[in-house]
Amino acid sequence: MKRSARWVAPLINGILGAVCRIDDAELRKVPRKGPLIIAMNHINFLEAPLLYGHLYPRDIAGFAKAETWKRPLIGSLARIWECVPVYRGANDMRSMRLALEALAGGRILNVMPEGRRSHDGTLGRGYGGIVTIALRSGAPILPIAHYGAESFWSNLKRGRRTDVHFRVGEIYRLRKPGEGEAKSMRAEAADEIMRALAALLPESYRGAYSSPTGRPRHLVRAGT
Repeated sequence: MKRSARWVAPLINGILGAVCRIDDAELRKVPRKGPLIIAMNHINFLEAPLLYGHLYPRDIAGFAKAETWKRPLIGSLARIWECVPVYRGANDMRSMRLALEALAGGRILNVMPEGRRSHDGTLGRGYGGIVTIALRSGAPILPIAHYGAESFWSNLKRGRRTDVHFRVGEIYRLRKPGEGEAKSMRAEAADEIMRALAALLPESYRGAYSSPTGRPRHLVRAGT
């Protein structure tokens, strides 16, 4: 992590703390060291700076679309936080390599499996990229859900602060796939990760994962 992150984190916390009330108590459950994949829902722009700021000094890498680096303010933050650029519509092996390098270096990798913002906070379907990263790295997965940020812009227009809540789940690992199974398990395992994420949210936010399901086949609690 670049030295400038030392002043960026408290600055971001101060700015966002002025317009939001952050319920961050459960973020204390996040391990203080070691590689970790965070699986988080994607509502809008708020979650990344909130997570970076409130987990500091943990070193976090995250994905950002390549165009981000062309924008003055957000691009500067992407460079400071050493985000991983993603070129949409391409089989981006460089992004995968950088993500795996971040985990190999003991960093947190923040992944939003939905791949796009929901804006209203309702969960969409998760993609299997997080499964590939977890299998290749061997890193554990920690679901972290947040809600309330969907009201940010409407509250800001009314001069109101926004209540944002974070909920942290249990740490999981993916069971080792059988021979030839890694590709076929991607969709099922991604859905299991998303269901673990949905379980942390109020029912009205669960969207595509609102239906009850059976016991997971691919996720196992870390340490079991």
